Amino acid sequence: MNKKTIRDIKVAGKRVLVRADFNVPLDEAGHITDDIRIWAALPTIKYLRDKGAEVVLCSHLGRPKGKIVERLRLTPVARRLSELLGTHVLKADDCVGSDVERVVAAMKPGDVLLLENLRFHGGERANDPSFAKQLAALADIYVNDAFGTAHRAHASTEGVTHFLPAVAGFLMERELIFLDKALAEPARPFVAILGGAKVSDKIGVIENLLPKVDSLIVGGGIANTFLKAVGCEVGASLVEDDKLELARDLRERAAKKLVLPVDVVIADAFAADARHRTVPVGHVPADWRILDIGPQSVEKFAQVLKKAKTVVWNGPMGVFEFPAFAAGTVAIAKALAETDATTIIGGGESAAAVRQAGLSEAMTHISTGGGASLEFLEGRVLPGVAALQDK
Repeated sequence: MNKKTIRDIKVAGKRVLVRADFNVPLDEAGHITDDIRIWAALPTIKYLRDKGAEVVLCSHLGRPKGKIVERLRLTPVARRLSELLGTHVLKADDCVGSDVERVVAAMKPGDVLLLENLRFHGGERANDPSFAKQLAALADIYVNDAFGTAHRAHASTEGVTHFLPAVAGFLMERELIFLDKALAEPARPFVAILGGAKVSDKIGVIENLLPKVDSLIVGGGIANTFLKAVGCEVGASLVEDDKLELARDLRERAAKKLVLPVDVVIADAFAADARHRTVPVGHVPADWRILDIGPQSVEKFAQVLKKAKTVVWNGPMGVFEFPAFAAGTVAIAKALAETDATTIIGGGESAAAVRQAGLSEAMTHISTGGGASLEFLEGRVLPGVAALQDK
């Protein structure tokens, strides 16, 4: 972690623009159904308040595509922040403009203001310099604490850094420390678990991790392509036929590192209520499809995990959104909870599985950024991180 953080600069008496990730799920009534991302931002906000800064928070929510969408306003977030901080969080009706500037100008040390959804303006995703300059004009210092959007070069993640001194918040720092150490200095054996639907989504991760890991466990739809590549019958399962040659090549290069399922849960339809049963790999009828790993695969994977000292997990082992096909993913979460390893969960559905199983506290680190952690594991430069000041 060679980037400056809020500890490295003077924030007392300063107005600080904090890019947070408040892209929280909402139900039909507009209520927040999972506030973990709000909780994750609290240490940075509290630190800045305690140091006497004026805190201006900004975030996106959903995909309004440059237009005002009433159900995507950040009002529920401001309400929840007020509850968690024990103080009234001001809420602006926009994120730039003269009205916002007046509200900001009236702020006092310790005040917290939440700007309206950044993506109500097309200039956010376009990284428009004039929009970024308007945002930057609201503050003296910029803090990026939104790891979940660090892989995007948007106005609020990269553009503002051209106008303000830019440092990392505590959440950003924590994410970078854990992920960087896992890749650069892992305690061994180092095991990676990859799931999800498509090999194409994880090619970069596989290529980057193969030389580094001691074992690479593969489940989910990705495993289907690997299984078909070695001649196993996979029926009507999701397979990327154009990636079969790549899967064969990776399998040859991985040698003893690659760990694939030995049994699978199959279904006669892609549906939550589909008929299903467990079969050995290679015994999938033509009109059935693989939707989860089986109990023998769970045991095989768990044996590898018992010996691990560092584990990185990204992607579910099956169609996790259907309860009948979530068992494999939940079982992996439980196996991780029982290890003594440093366990790093790469956001997205893996993180959801851990939370659903009530095992969050048993993990060393749960990333708040699915796409960002995936790109980090690929070894790619994250624009929102690269733009911050070096120590």
